[in-house]
Amino acid sequence: MPSLQTTSLRIADNRLFILDQQALPQEKRWLSADTVDELVGHIHALRVRGAPLIGLSASLLLALLAERGANRDELAMALETLRAARPTAVNLMNNLDRMKQALAQEEYAQTLMAEALHLIEEDKQLCDNIAQAGSSLVKAGSRLLTHCNTGGLATAGVGTALGVIALAHQQGKVANVWVDETRPLLQGGRLTAWELGELGVPYQLITDSMAASLMAKGQVDAVWVGADRIAANGDVANKIGTYSLAVLAKFHNVPFYVAAPQTTLDPHCPNGDAIPIEQRSQAEVTGVSGSFGAVQWAPTDAQVYNPAFDVTPAALISAWVLDSGIVTPADVANGIFQPG
Repeated sequence: MPSLQTTSLRIADNRLFILDQQALPQEKRWLSADTVDELVGHIHALRVRGAPLIGLSASLLLALLAERGANRDELAMALETLRAARPTAVNLMNNLDRMKQALAQEEYAQTLMAEALHLIEEDKQLCDNIAQAGSSLVKAGSRLLTHCNTGGLATAGVGTALGVIALAHQQGKVANVWVDETRPLLQGGRLTAWELGELGVPYQLITDSMAASLMAKGQVDAVWVGADRIAANGDVANKIGTYSLAVLAKFHNVPFYVAAPQTTLDPHCPNGDAIPIEQRSQAEVTGVSGSFGAVQWAPTDAQVYNPAFDVTPAALISAWVLDSGIVTPADVANGIFQPG
């Protein structure tokens, strides 16, 4: 496979490496993701994260395994193991469905490689298209609020919601970005703040509980978020806390936009109730650990509810910004996300 480099993925010497998103922003550390067990471990630990990036990394690994001589049965088993690594993010399933079709071809090793590389280039173009469509919705002097991380760290391109914000900034329309820290692993505080700083976009970091007071004071002009899955009725699964923002935005008459590529659509999922929600470790809530060591602030026997995602009903969404363009609530009501 040819060498490849994106913000968070690297192919070098026919090996796959991922940028450790647990180490950012203090350290840019590349880790081997060269076996199925390694990559699944990175996905579970959120060292590699972001719905598009997870699907792309799994696709690249399958292509590399095929190039090294793995047979069809071994690749099929690897594919299903990778598919189960992250149940909520449908990009993983959609990408692996395309890799499964490639695996069925006679010259499957070459076909898998071509498809994986095509998915990378496709994602870059999807991101550019989303940014172009979404930036048209950003008004001059906007103060925008975003949740979790949706930039180049989470995709092969410029990102989804953060790609919109970056392009709108280049167009001179962004006065400030409010960055939710995003519990429980602080992807906003660690990753989005870092990306915006690298891009030169003015931002202020806030805790997740501050959004309501900002909206009440008229300090938020729009909310921009990504998505891990969009159901056929327009309901959206995204990082926990997104639903809260949508409710607040509705109450305060603030537009709430979802930016995502076509690979995030799941037309066979009827609504948000049918989206599986991943439950994560109690330790992410009861304390914190890092290079500095570990701190436990909750009682050792504290019981924890820690879903990774929540579901925002379509009724709370002002528009869905896809690579194909802007989708309105009327479009969704007319079944635009339904199976064709």
